[in-house]
Amino acid sequence: MSDIEKDEKKISRRDIFGLGSAAVAAATLTMAVEKTAEAQQQASHAAPNESNRGPQNRPLAAENPDSEWPPPTDSGTVKPFKYPFALARKRVLSGGWTRQVTVRELPISTTLAGVEMRLTAGGIRELHWHVEAEWAIMLNGSARITAVDHDGKSFVSDVGEGDLWLFPPGVPHSIQGLGPDGCRFLLVFDDGNFDEFHTFLITDWLAHTPREVLAKNFSVSESTFDAVPKKELFIFQADLPGDLHAEQTEAAKGTGTVPKRFDFKASAMKPTKVTRGGEVKIIDSKTFPVTPISAAIVTLKPGALRELHWHPNADEWQYYITGKGRMSVFVGATTARTMDFEEGDVGYVPISNPHYIENTGDSDLVFIEMFRTSEYQDISLAEWMAHTPHLLMNQHLGVTTSMLDSIPKQEAVVTPL
Repeated sequence: MSDIEKDEKKISRRDIFGLGSAAVAAATLTMAVEKTAEAQQQASHAAPNESNRGPQNRPLAAENPDSEWPPPTDSGTVKPFKYPFALARKRVLSGGWTRQVTVRELPISTTLAGVEMRLTAGGIRELHWHVEAEWAIMLNGSARITAVDHDGKSFVSDVGEGDLWLFPPGVPHSIQGLGPDGCRFLLVFDDGNFDEFHTFLITDWLAHTPREVLAKNFSVSESTFDAVPKKELFIFQADLPGDLHAEQTEAAKGTGTVPKRFDFKASAMKPTKVTRGGEVKIIDSKTFPVTPISAAIVTLKPGALRELHWHPNADEWQYYITGKGRMSVFVGATTARTMDFEEGDVGYVPISNPHYIENTGDSDLVFIEMFRTSEYQDISLAEWMAHTPHLLMNQHLGVTTSMLDSIPKQEAVVTPL
């Protein structure tokens, strides 16, 4: 009896206990497809006389083919450089939810940490601040953000899909989802040890300050603070905010607005580089002056490559927005590993480790590269080879002079198809 027939027999037993015939057929077909895909992988990768028996997590193996059957160029032991947000604990509250990937989830990620957050229409991430700088990109929907700097100057703005914001360290701020369906966004913090669940919250602070002190501070009666929550709100449901212009005017009374904006309309930004294989938008302090974190938003068409390169001034933290791809990282001493990525995954590459990202799917691969530095820098293998004397390069690699001549004199970033 074949493995597929055995699985069909198991399905038939389950059907006795109430599994419908349509579900049986679907489950049987799924198993057959998985078995066929597995057989094809084994046929192309297996050693002589190998059989792949025993326990297997087939769905996970199917999502990670370069871990299940690594390319022959992989070698040695490399620390995992991937963690899916789908495995992170989600904290759900009345106004939305949040989850994080930090050094605790991905130990290699020492310089940066990330948070996914969803807010309903009217849902508020309560007024708070933290030691770390907060860089953010709106993934979908829209929100109103507020902040007040050390001079008491205010900032109130609405941000939409593809837009960024940056709150400097220690600056108090808030985020509120707008209609019709709130928003979802990614936050990145410039410390791998950051913890979204241990920030400084206004409700938490006031709940732990004696009411007589609050009364003395504001020259009001203690009863003024009877309604202050006894514990943090964190994320809570509220009505939608008022008119944007009216709230901006109200917040700016007496001190004015911040001298440099805390938001950046990346959605309207022209790409920094475009090729037939895709495009990249590079955003650092040259274009967004307040940011101490630099970023590249990369789009790869199917089959395209984020060229072989490395970053000499910072570790790289990645977030995959759409599509599927793979990345190989070379860590030196004949050691390299390839891992697969898809929507919602986090990747990480230590400083100066060479790597590439390839679109292995049938739709665009869109991801973000993040760096704890205000200046974006990378070094391209092709550009290095193009500007090194040909004789010296040939003495190393034995490639032809015509090949070296054909390399563009400026890096492609995204290789043309």
